[in-house]
Amino acid sequence: MQAQDTRLADALGARDSSVRLKAALAIGTRGDVAFAEALVRRCGVEDDFFVRDMLTWALTRLPAEATVPRLCTELRSGQAQARSQALHTLSKVGDRRAFAAITVELLRDADDEVARAAWRTAAGLVPDEGRAGLAEELGRQFGRGSREVRLSLSRALVALGNDAAGPVLLAAADHPDPAVRAHALATERLLRDPEAAFDLAVDEARRVRAIGRDREGRGAPGIDG
Repeated sequence: MQAQDTRLADALGARDSSVRLKAALAIGTRGDVAFAEALVRRCGVEDDFFVRDMLTWALTRLPAEATVPRLCTELRSGQAQARSQALHTLSKVGDRRAFAAITVELLRDADDEVARAAWRTAAGLVPDEGRAGLAEELGRQFGRGSREVRLSLSRALVALGNDAAGPVLLAAADHPDPAVRAHALATERLLRDPEAAFDLAVDEARRVRAIGRDREGRGAPGIDG
């Protein structure tokens, strides 16, 4: 790098977030692959949301050949932010060759933000022949985490489509865990109507299950009363 390029790369680590933001913007505008490593490295530690967003944008301005291998290496980082931000950036780059780097360990990552990013990115990059297998893997995590985590999982399954997700949802609808059942039924509602509100879908799923249990206990109308 020339001296001015070195100063620009160093500015990515400046104390002032506005300086970091301007540096990322300048690098993205230039589209110089010489900054690829510095951008990826900064993504893993940047604490400002807007700067991270600009870093991702800058990376999408570079050739995938320069960024995807580096981002895939970050997926093995011991830092959760490095993994989640690399996944997020890969989803924006959109290079399907990166799908092979999204391992089962990432899809099951103990860190919710990493797992959510892995679900979303995998659903967007998976080849057609891998959709059913990915849906089956995602279905193992029904009932996990907060509302936001559950909604992320549901959206990833909806993105895979009915052919892939339908059998998984059907199987989970009879799961012994009520949280799993409610999550699966809510996801099935979203699959039928992507505009449906997730909370309403969950409430409806719980209500349907409650009515079913009640009928099982009282017997069918017209028979027991």
